[in-house]
Amino acid sequence: MDLRPHIDKFRKRFAEVESLLSDARIFDNPQKAQELSREYARLKELVASAATYLKTLADLNENRELLKTEPAESELAAMAKEEIARLEADEKRLAQQIHFGLVPPDPTDSRNTIVEIRAGAGGNESALFSADLYRMYCRYAEARGWKIEPLDSSPSDLGGFKEIIFQVTGTDVFKRLKYESGVHRVQRVPATEAQGRIHTSTCTVAVLPEAQEVDVEIKPDEIEVTVCRASGKGGQGVNTTDSAVQIQHKPSGLTVRIADERSQIKNRAKAMTVLRSRLLEAKIAEENAKYAAHRKSQVGTGDRSEKIRTYNFPQNRVTDHRIEVTLYNLSIFIDGDLDGLIDPLMTQDMEQKLADLQN
Repeated sequence: MDLRPHIDKFRKRFAEVESLLSDARIFDNPQKAQELSREYARLKELVASAATYLKTLADLNENRELLKTEPAESELAAMAKEEIARLEADEKRLAQQIHFGLVPPDPTDSRNTIVEIRAGAGGNESALFSADLYRMYCRYAEARGWKIEPLDSSPSDLGGFKEIIFQVTGTDVFKRLKYESGVHRVQRVPATEAQGRIHTSTCTVAVLPEAQEVDVEIKPDEIEVTVCRASGKGGQGVNTTDSAVQIQHKPSGLTVRIADERSQIKNRAKAMTVLRSRLLEAKIAEENAKYAAHRKSQVGTGDRSEKIRTYNFPQNRVTDHRIEVTLYNLSIFIDGDLDGLIDPLMTQDMEQKLADLQN
């Protein structure tokens, strides 16, 4: 496939966006300026990859021509063969990047993200695993320069979480974390197991793009707001005022409760953020369901009832069932080094979207 026409389009659009951003008046509309800035960054990377790709093609042709004129056993021919092998690998990688550039970016990819972890089957062990997953995502966020802000939690008796909700802010948060939605299964010997038997437990992870007011309209008469005293250990300031906020969205039946802040106003604002994000997720899921009905195949439905990953501690193994990839470095993975699975998930997702675009 000749990629030059696509490269020319990228270059032309890059010049257009660069020109638009050079006009100070564009910043009178902050949302438009932000959208253009994101597009500029994306196109800048694509144009740089394209330039490297064209240079790689030229070098490949040069080495192939050299190989035709040199004796097969010569030192120069051997060097040319090595260089051709390296350049062919670079060409394939760069061509893939350019191909992926043809896929329209998901507008939610750059959003901050709400993550909800809930204990599932397995009782106390499941709650402990929820805490392990929360720590894993905190470590991953720290490594990528993201910020974690707890929103609400329900601790278990042994130090885990029956439920924990938190917000992640930073660059391309949802773009990478959206693949974490689903059922996570753990296989290990619980701390409470006296006979050393391996137990299987599960947790559910929901990853929601933070919704903006323009995404989801919530009318005042559609919600019912109640306040109550936040639960917590005696003596804490948070437990002495009616600061916890619960919001019920009547049309959908969704209920959000936030008690992280001492301020009722702050808790209400956070609760509205979570509610909008859940409503946006439902809206996106409905659209995806319609789209998936027309797809020939898919990486995975993303349904929360779907087991997406297994963490097997005795074998130091983590397996992602959507792409059938197994890593034997669970101790490192659970410590926040998630890219070994997130990167191939992103690649397969992009390949599927590109295939759908071409069909």
